[in-house]
Amino acid sequence: MHVPTRPRSASRGKTAGRLTVALATGSVVLLAAGCGTEVTVGSSPTPTPTPSPTESATASPSPSESPSESSRESPEVETSEFGVYFIVDTRAGLSLAREVRDLPASDPAEAAVEAMLDGPDDPDYTSPWNPATEVIRVQRESDGIVVVLSEEARTADVGSEAAALMVQQLVYTVTEAMDPTDTVQLFIGEEAAGELWGSVTWDGPVDRDDPLAVRSFVQIDSPREGESLTSPVTVEGEAAAFEANVPWRVLDESGAEVETGFTTTSAGQTFAPYSFTVDLDPGTYTVEISEDDPSGGEGGTPMTDTRTITVE
Repeated sequence: MHVPTRPRSASRGKTAGRLTVALATGSVVLLAAGCGTEVTVGSSPTPTPTPSPTESATASPSPSESPSESSRESPEVETSEFGVYFIVDTRAGLSLAREVRDLPASDPAEAAVEAMLDGPDDPDYTSPWNPATEVIRVQRESDGIVVVLSEEARTADVGSEAAALMVQQLVYTVTEAMDPTDTVQLFIGEEAAGELWGSVTWDGPVDRDDPLAVRSFVQIDSPREGESLTSPVTVEGEAAAFEANVPWRVLDESGAEVETGFTTTSAGQTFAPYSFTVDLDPGTYTVEISEDDPSGGEGGTPMTDTRTITVE
């Protein structure tokens, strides 16, 4: 048995923590090279004619008419939980980390991409995508999912490692909202994305890379960052853990350890769910999970994930 590992990049060996986005540019990475797929993005809708003063007067409701639809309460939108992916720095280099968000159940894909562009709630995560980018359209075509973004998506101050992972960040986010087995093609404006950020080329459908190659090995899905809840606290997530072991601990506001233990995933050396419950007094805490480290630190600082919570 062995701890899941992946090849170390030129920037590997850093201590896990916040990502500095302006990384030194490395060698050019070419992703999804090949023939692009022609996709009709669509045309702009026909403008609605402006009514004449006479028409406007005729259309205006009299005081005796019922209130307009706009004055009535909008029905609540049903939501479901979906993962949105961001980037974190780990012992294995840059990796994907997931935040669970409530998105419209009927059409979550566009909202998921918008959430990715807006950025993470967890201060240890980041998103190098330009937050000024607008989502024009996300739709399924005959050859996969098509994401259409505005021209601002071409601007990102990153090196080759982060640029390559940005592709997977978008692919993982949109496929989790639609179909993890699907492919994703990016259009910017009316054209296939092509060369991006001086480091990658995206000119055809791209699918998910192996999660052991791109994801952080430990992940907290619940509770969410900054959540207030009552004791006992249940912590859930996924981990690719050595022999299925996942160490955890809880720290108080001073950084002192107040609880510690181990939990297990349903399978080792692959991403699988875990869960544990801990009793906590009222207060603010940091919940941390980490890799089990039978190497005694020889493989670098173990990957961790944390959530700051308040217990009422």
